[in-house]
Amino acid sequence: MFKKILIANRGEIALRIIRTCKEMGIKTVAVYSKADEDSLHIKFADEAVCIGPAPSKDSYLKIPCILSAAEITNAEAIHPGYGFLSENAEFSRICSEHELKFIGPSPEMIEKMGDKATAKATMIEGGVPVVPGSEGIVEDYNTAKTVCEEMGYPVIIKASAGGGGRGMRIVHEPSKLKHAFDTCRNEAANAFNNPAVYIEKFVQNPRHIEIQIVGDQHGNVIHLGERECSLQRRNQKLLEEAPSPIMTPELREKMGAAAVKAGKAINYEGAGTIEFLVDKDHNFYFMEMNTRIQVEHPVTEEITHCDLVAEQIKVAAGQKLNLKPLKMRGHAIECRINAEDPAHNFRPSAGLITVFHTPGGHSVRIDTHAYAGYKIPPHYDSMIAKLIVSAPTREEAIKRMKRALEEFIIEGIKTTIPYHLQLMDDVNFKSGNFNTHYLESQFKYQPPET
Repeated sequence: MFKKILIANRGEIALRIIRTCKEMGIKTVAVYSKADEDSLHIKFADEAVCIGPAPSKDSYLKIPCILSAAEITNAEAIHPGYGFLSENAEFSRICSEHELKFIGPSPEMIEKMGDKATAKATMIEGGVPVVPGSEGIVEDYNTAKTVCEEMGYPVIIKASAGGGGRGMRIVHEPSKLKHAFDTCRNEAANAFNNPAVYIEKFVQNPRHIEIQIVGDQHGNVIHLGERECSLQRRNQKLLEEAPSPIMTPELREKMGAAAVKAGKAINYEGAGTIEFLVDKDHNFYFMEMNTRIQVEHPVTEEITHCDLVAEQIKVAAGQKLNLKPLKMRGHAIECRINAEDPAHNFRPSAGLITVFHTPGGHSVRIDTHAYAGYKIPPHYDSMIAKLIVSAPTREEAIKRMKRALEEFIIEGIKTTIPYHLQLMDDVNFKSGNFNTHYLESQFKYQPPET
């Protein structure tokens, strides 16, 4: 087992990893930018190294600075968390070259699954159901036109190197294809330095359901059930839960088997997530794979009682998985608490937190790096906390989440807490009747009176 791990990340996920390392008796090194010098992850790590100024490109994305921090602190491994360099194949490769264990998959695995077109081809080869679409990259408009005519509208154009909801365009009719195709390529080139796009049949009103898998260095892969991730805004998740309200034992068995098959197709090592679209008839299609820990991993932990970060570390150290497919017990919900103003189109709300009172009570978990007196920097993702609750049933979990949200008091900035509170009372949410477009097309947020 490793004696010391450097966490190449910030905020709540860095603190989350530090906590597991402490319980495993592993020393930790935090890295931070100058904008994050007051963040909690620095206070609880055994050592901390400043790696540069506020912009991510000059700190959390600057590989030489992270490697230097690992060298001067004698770290043996690097945990990348999520975001930043967590799915960067070159970073994984450089860590290996410097005899640092990258706690995650090999560069070859990241490359295979990080490029969506390649990932889709790999899944087809492995016998995993995929959304009908183009065979790889679509190079020009004429090819795109032919593909769409053969497939039928609506279609969705996606950046091959895309993520976070960027580089996507839905096209409902032929007259809109040319503009959407050119726009998507330009956006992909600007956002990802890669203009490559591919085209898929657009699955209307789907559910977004992901399966958590873990694989070791000995060829073993297991799944730990599903997470419901359909409540999104601009393709960014706002709330996740496990299990999914639409899941049946038969569907779970089929999707779990497909996810394990996907992992074994690339000899996957580490924690990963296979993301699927599920239509109204319970047909499911591979969408993409995330080769890292997910933001929403706590809901899986709460219903399986498995520490996914600990499993990541054990697998990276060469240990065999001793997890049998775990039984899911009860229901868990996670609300992402973002420093955003939902009354004004989710406008970012960086600034000083003057009051920060967290909820408590039975089966309530808070993952956060924030506190009263903490100044949220404007340079990074707006998520400042994750509120997770669990209960024996979904109905009880919703009631517990509503109570916990009411107790969560943050002043000095705007947050998404009022938005989540209204969602807890929404009839369609409570009945499980929603899809990936629900929040944008049907749910109407009413800002509370001040």
